[in-house]
Amino acid sequence: MMAAPPPLLGESPAFHAALAHVSRVAPLERPVLVIGERGTGKELIAARLHYLSRRWDRPFVKVNCAALPESLLDSELFGHEAGAFTGATRRQIGRIEQADGGTLFLDEIATASPAVQEKLLRAVEYGEIERVGGRTAMVDVRVVGATNGDLPALAEAGKFRADLLDRLAFDVVTLPPLRARPEDVALLAGHFAVSMARELGRPLFPGFTDAALAALQGHDWPGNVRELRNAVERSVAAAEPDAPVAAIILDPFASPWRPQPTRLPVEPPPEPPHPRHDDAPGGLLEELRAFEAGKLRAALERNRFNQRQTADALGLGYHQLRGMLKKHGLIG
Repeated sequence: MMAAPPPLLGESPAFHAALAHVSRVAPLERPVLVIGERGTGKELIAARLHYLSRRWDRPFVKVNCAALPESLLDSELFGHEAGAFTGATRRQIGRIEQADGGTLFLDEIATASPAVQEKLLRAVEYGEIERVGGRTAMVDVRVVGATNGDLPALAEAGKFRADLLDRLAFDVVTLPPLRARPEDVALLAGHFAVSMARELGRPLFPGFTDAALAALQGHDWPGNVRELRNAVERSVAAAEPDAPVAAIILDPFASPWRPQPTRLPVEPPPEPPHPRHDDAPGGLLEELRAFEAGKLRAALERNRFNQRQTADALGLGYHQLRGMLKKHGLIG
């Protein structure tokens, strides 16, 4: 049996503002984008948009655009005719047609290919879809898209169709991360803990110790509510049934026997071909480069050469860190 999805629980002003926004836009027959970090509950918000609309008794169909390659996503969304490709022995109705009269939730919509985006634009703009194989059909579907990416920046870079973005962004619901909802951490943790205790057949949940609550409140939860749920459930499962949970297991990989990453030899940074006067040996720029390289090397070692953890520790984006490492010759 599948576990129930994380509930829409919260008392923080940021969370209540997001729910109020959803309630305002839900009755409108327009597309909506739901933006938020991983684990913030974008699918739950999409479901709320559906069930608070006049389409509540019609299909709510979900598609993860990142889970399928372009050719399969095209067929999955738009369907195909018999003989459209090898193995297509009969007509298949796509997810968009399955959602006719209801809501189509497109998770990770930023990953859809340009070709799929173009066909989505016609579906959103005109209610017209084209099955793989050439037949067209008309549908009445409300589209809710979700992503953790910056769609305006992707459109500006030519990686997402600007005209599709214009059509989808009738309204945009941006979800607050859990670190912006500190009032909700204990509330959610208690809910997950009670549910886990019930799943384990325990008569009651004896609570958290003060130290455990402090650990929950002190973590920044980059994985948001999903990460909180996992941490609470594994901690309850590991605790004595009749004693309050005293230890929060934040990192399930933590172990003194954890395999260490292979350390690659570090090559010295290449010399610039035409050094400037202030780049001469002992100059300011050389000192700054050496200082930056040293900080990067030390941070890598502290984080066991895990680049994503290093980026988080330095307050950098993953790709920003990799660019700096390449600049200093710390990676190939």
